[in-house]
Amino acid sequence: MATMTVWKFPTANGAAIAEETLKSLQRRELIQVHDAAIVSWREGTKKPKTQQLRSLAGAGALGGAFWGMLFGLIFFVPLLGMAIGAGMGALTGSLSDVGIDDSFIRRMRDEIQPGTSALFLLSSGAVVDKVKDAFEGQQMVLVETNLSHEQEDKLREVFSEEEAPATAAAG
Repeated sequence: MATMTVWKFPTANGAAIAEETLKSLQRRELIQVHDAAIVSWREGTKKPKTQQLRSLAGAGALGGAFWGMLFGLIFFVPLLGMAIGAGMGALTGSLSDVGIDDSFIRRMRDEIQPGTSALFLLSSGAVVDKVKDAFEGQQMVLVETNLSHEQEDKLREVFSEEEAPATAAAG
């Protein structure tokens, strides 16, 4: 079973520091990273910078379409107005089936503000004691949504179908 985990940091570069810790844990086989992304929001900027961590993503990675849609829902839909927000209903419905619901979106929107960062992670097989020890001393707020195998498969199915057109449109 995969776990969707979000770690929020009180600084704009905290998630980048955590990425290095995560890479080390993965090399030592203390966690299996299926996919990951970082949000970094520097003070004085209007919007956060987002980045999929391709160097950490496994073969079954969800891809840019998933992260783009998730971050769009969290950070950009409130800025676009009700017309576009209403059209997002079907998309948010499919995400709520996998534990990413309106309360998750609202909490991320409230938590991740200018001057902070977050690491979004889809992982499994964590050796919890070792992972906890590795992150000792790094200030963070942990938000966790557990995904069942069925929910994980459904999430992959939704975004594997959308990945090719989204990639082609972006290029």
